[in-house]
Amino acid sequence: MAVSTLSERTAPARVWSRLLLLGPAFVAAIAYVDPGNVAANLTAGASYGYLLVWVLVAANAMAVLVQYQSAKLGLATGMSLPEILGKRLGNRRRRAYWAQAEIVAGATDMAEVIGGAVALNLLFGLPLLAGGIIIGLASMLLLSLQSNRSQKSFEVAILILLGVIAVGFVSGLFVNPPDAGSALTGLVPRFEGTDTILLAASMLGATVMPHAIYLHSALARDRHGFSENPAVRTRLIRATRFDVAGALLLAGVVNIAMLLLAASSLRGVEGTDTIAGAHAAVTSALGPAIGVVFAIGLLASGLASTSVGCYAGATIMGGLLKVRIPLLTRRVITLIPALAILGAGIEPTLALVLSQVLLSFGIPFALIPLIRLTGKREVMGIHTDSTPLKIAGWTSATLIVGLNCVLIALTALGVS
Repeated sequence: MAVSTLSERTAPARVWSRLLLLGPAFVAAIAYVDPGNVAANLTAGASYGYLLVWVLVAANAMAVLVQYQSAKLGLATGMSLPEILGKRLGNRRRRAYWAQAEIVAGATDMAEVIGGAVALNLLFGLPLLAGGIIIGLASMLLLSLQSNRSQKSFEVAILILLGVIAVGFVSGLFVNPPDAGSALTGLVPRFEGTDTILLAASMLGATVMPHAIYLHSALARDRHGFSENPAVRTRLIRATRFDVAGALLLAGVVNIAMLLLAASSLRGVEGTDTIAGAHAAVTSALGPAIGVVFAIGLLASGLASTSVGCYAGATIMGGLLKVRIPLLTRRVITLIPALAILGAGIEPTLALVLSQVLLSFGIPFALIPLIRLTGKREVMGIHTDSTPLKIAGWTSATLIVGLNCVLIALTALGVS
């Protein structure tokens, strides 16, 4: 009996078949709601109200485009972005490229472990160093699901944590809703000095994350495999649009909710420049129950995102260096920098925000090769980007690089 194509099925069957294909984008979306996002978004809302809402909206729109292109690359070629680059770059360039990508992945992982440690401190009063160790051990349990060749189980675990994150960061808005008119004014693009540009770069780095760009191509390929049949690949790529749109819509709502919560409940409140201070202010303004839910959301964010970050780092190393080490071994190694920062007593929120700025500078190194590759017919075949998609991709890259250049110039000149 011939297998029916997606277009030949009834509407309910088409919906169900697409639901069965969901998953990889939701794993990648964890990168968009990690503790770095929490620090950047809360700081932006508490310090400048609704001023930078437009940054999150624009960044999330870019994220949808970027993650779709990354997933499409993996499905169309059967290779991840790091693997393709590893084949195309000479040895010196390949190693240099790996070094910058590894630094970016390390900054991501550091932020996520720190965020989880802060959450355990808020919930149980644990010392930050002890909390970081616990987060590292817990992430090993999550990674063991993927290491045992059970990607679907890993996806389910991540999806559950994503749900907890959403509840944790959105619930406060139901207790103290933001003023709709004021929130809408935040959609007008503008800055107010160098500090707002620094925050915008941090928010951008926390939203369009380089390691998620590298990872999604591998996630989609590993979940669905590679088919020699162009019709099958086309069906998977079309279904992936729903996966990406749903996952990034949820992540965008959570990010915007964090900023709106800070703008409506924390604006002008002293001490909200740290996550711990913001948590105390949320608890004071909205009640202890919301404070606990907020901290649980932060804990789920740190645990899920550090697992995904470690997975991304392994994908980068395997593709560019052609060296594979066990995920759990890598987890132990990459835990060291975060524990060193926690043990040194560096203020966690500052470390989180600065790590996100570093991520923003790493975006072009992942984004520009992705756009170039998905626009080449010799790489993508019939799945090459359309002209509108190419324009949107290059526009996004130009805006991101431009923001980084402005940030460097203003910071160097000391303009405020």
